[in-house]
Amino acid sequence: MMVQHWWQRAVIYQIYVRSFQDSNDDGDGDIPGIIQRLDYLQALGVDALWLTPIHPSPWVDLGYDVSDYTDVHPRFGNIDDLDRLLREAHARDLRVLLDWVPNHTSSDHPWFRESRSSRDNPKRDWYLWADGKPDGRPPSNWISVFGGSAWQWDDTTAQYYCHHFHQTQPDLNWHNPAVRGAMLAPLHFWLKRGVDGFRIDATSLIVKDPQLRDNPPNPLFQEGMSPDDAVQSVFNRDRPEVHEVLARIRQISDAYPGRVLLGELYQPMERVMHYHGEDRPELHVPLNLQLVWCDWLPAAVAGVLDRYPRLLPPHGWPNWMLSTHDVPRLTDRLGQAQARVAALLGYTLPGTLTLYYGEEIGLPPLDNPPDPPVDPQGRSTGQNRDPVRTPMQWSDAPDAGFGSAQPWLPLSGGQARYSVAAQCHDPYSMLSLHRRLIRLRREHPALVTGAVTPLDHTDEILIYQRQQDHWRLLVVLNFSERPQRVALDPAHRGGRVLLSTGLDRDNETVGEQLALAGDEGVAILL
Repeated sequence: MMVQHWWQRAVIYQIYVRSFQDSNDDGDGDIPGIIQRLDYLQALGVDALWLTPIHPSPWVDLGYDVSDYTDVHPRFGNIDDLDRLLREAHARDLRVLLDWVPNHTSSDHPWFRESRSSRDNPKRDWYLWADGKPDGRPPSNWISVFGGSAWQWDDTTAQYYCHHFHQTQPDLNWHNPAVRGAMLAPLHFWLKRGVDGFRIDATSLIVKDPQLRDNPPNPLFQEGMSPDDAVQSVFNRDRPEVHEVLARIRQISDAYPGRVLLGELYQPMERVMHYHGEDRPELHVPLNLQLVWCDWLPAAVAGVLDRYPRLLPPHGWPNWMLSTHDVPRLTDRLGQAQARVAALLGYTLPGTLTLYYGEEIGLPPLDNPPDPPVDPQGRSTGQNRDPVRTPMQWSDAPDAGFGSAQPWLPLSGGQARYSVAAQCHDPYSMLSLHRRLIRLRREHPALVTGAVTPLDHTDEILIYQRQQDHWRLLVVLNFSERPQRVALDPAHRGGRVLLSTGLDRDNETVGEQLALAGDEGVAILL
């Protein structure tokens, strides 16, 4: 693989804007707050910032219900603040990506207000409207991510409209050329202002079957699975027409040199590969959630490391994610010690890496989230995402340096240990580990471009090799809290330890056996 673009070697840092830094003491993070922390991000070593939605919104789904695609929500500042962020970030060689939500708008969007006003309104066909079935059931058996039917009855015009998220988030009709034109125009608007790209929300949902056909039942569905898995979503998700839309979006992006498109894809690994584009380019970076979903076991991780590169098309580029704003934090899933092991894994894999804010300090989840949840999905399905969206902890002050007003979510706490100030001068802290790993990627470009080969695994140990030409790196991960001794192949003896996740072992020469502490991972230059 060859690096031709900045995003191919990048560590992209996801900022949940409302939780990053409050600059005006109103309890909400904002764009000026991000500007205040740009020096920190530059010192951390990341290459780009991906911002969760900043657009005007009634805030039912915390910004993913957009009512204006070409402005900034007042709680975050204004468009001049965003322009300043772009200037200040670019001056530090940091790129800025925006979250773009093309599947749906807010029901407060002027387009939907017109659409629901009457059946003959010119914008009626901008959304998915339909009569119910003869027996009164919704038009199809499509299921909302937030639970229940994806169809909502509307008394005004006596029809159903489609929503795959909250009922206040009606789905757009991307079969309508007018919708395509109206939704693509904001991309030009932001790209001309200097935005460096977009993360596309709910990518595989953008286009639905125009006949609104029922999905077939899922024969593998079992009690305890998500209600969304009760059917095989062949008519409302991952449609062939989605790829036509993405190819057009890619054409727009390519007209602005240096831009990048990331796409959220809750799809099996084989299906994700299609979003690189087949006959024509689509996403630069289809986001890869396989390490988020797989069991944290050596065999499961080895399987992902083996299959993903083999499935990747020749023109595709790899990506790895370990957490996002929608899933439990690493420290919640794995604990603090194994989160360090996971960090070594993520940074020593080829391609583009995304890093969720707070993971670099081991930010713990919120033990006692608000009841009822702030998160609408938490209220409707019980899958509460509040614990992973808590304010960033900058210092050991009572407000953790986030802001003096009561924050919109409680702090995770423990800021005497889990804060930037507590960790920035500790060479063994989680923050120092992340900084070292990012430097390691820059000092060894083959980490970005070289091949990854799983070599061996046991119930406790995973060993894989990174290689490009004569450069080789051996990574050994202990998934157990118990010390382990690993017999090394003769070809791997005499290597030099570049980094350990837990001990000061720099430049240690390895022999026939490698002793690992519990929850330790090491990177060895061969």
